[in-house]
Amino acid sequence: MSSLVVLNASQLVTLIGPKRPRVGRELAELGIIRDGGILVRDGKIGRVGPSDEIEKNSGGAEVVDAGGRLVTPGFVDAHTHLVFAGNRLEDFERRAQGETYEQIAKAGGGIWSTVEKTRAARETDLLAQAKKHAQWFLRCGTTTVEAKSGYGLTIQDELKILRVMRQLKEELRLEVVPTFLGAHAVPREISPDEFLNVVITEMLPRVIAEKLAEFCDVFCERGYFDIDQSRKILSAAKKLGLKLRGHVDQLTNSGGAKLMAEMRAITADHLEQTDEQGIAALKRANVQPVLLPGSVYALGSSHYPRAREMIETGLAVVLATDFNPGSSPTASMPMILSLACTQMKMSPAEAITASTINAA
Repeated sequence: MSSLVVLNASQLVTLIGPKRPRVGRELAELGIIRDGGILVRDGKIGRVGPSDEIEKNSGGAEVVDAGGRLVTPGFVDAHTHLVFAGNRLEDFERRAQGETYEQIAKAGGGIWSTVEKTRAARETDLLAQAKKHAQWFLRCGTTTVEAKSGYGLTIQDELKILRVMRQLKEELRLEVVPTFLGAHAVPREISPDEFLNVVITEMLPRVIAEKLAEFCDVFCERGYFDIDQSRKILSAAKKLGLKLRGHVDQLTNSGGAKLMAEMRAITADHLEQTDEQGIAALKRANVQPVLLPGSVYALGSSHYPRAREMIETGLAVVLATDFNPGSSPTASMPMILSLACTQMKMSPAEAITASTINAA
């Protein structure tokens, strides 16, 4: 059995407490050990405590000297679009000139731009680019990411993306949790009703047969998938055993948060436009809000989710990057924590909890 000790952390953040997502005042309770140390045996934390006590019980283990640094759990990024081809630099320039998310999409940019590049890419090319993305996350302190498909929008291309995620899990230290997001946008070559049928009757069964995803997500938004369409997709996924998530209330308040509550989803993500009724519905259904301030920032908006109201309502808030090539091209959880504190008035302690144990 291999052993490792980490010594001399000025503050060791343990998050000791209940083994569940934290709510209310619990978000600010970090369980800090000053001048702390960690004993790791065979890859698992065996003991934490004052650094001198850990050193006495180290028994010849390999020593890492934290040198007075802060030591926290690894970040868990609960909303990313990890696998894609190309970039969307043109979108950035258009936004800088005043165009909106919807205007850029109608002009051929946005999600569709990445879909075309991802469809054209070979699986090996996607894997190589995704490995580069994964290294960005690891360097920023992230140890686990949820990753969505959604840039293929055909059966074979969606499966291709999910298979790349499976390869990443096998080859990298970054833990990857896969989500099927076939309902990310409606392809140009097919009608919305036809595509809805493809997602439900063809894509979902293949994803299940190959055991490629743990969650099913849908972009419930004006111009993408409405409430009824989203409900049909999520209902079909639930019957097949997938857990549910949703991109909701990002650009408009379309009632997406209420739908996630109705469907008893695990999370409701984005929520920039969610009102007090939506927040109350999430609380009643015990759905976790996943807030993505990076996308608000990158889109040049000032309409951030109502984090303080959600915390005061008793919701187990989560923070994530929404890493993607267009609307949030950052893998940095430290940046997201900064935005949460400066723009959503969360405390640093709340932000750490929301990006570690709550996200996990």
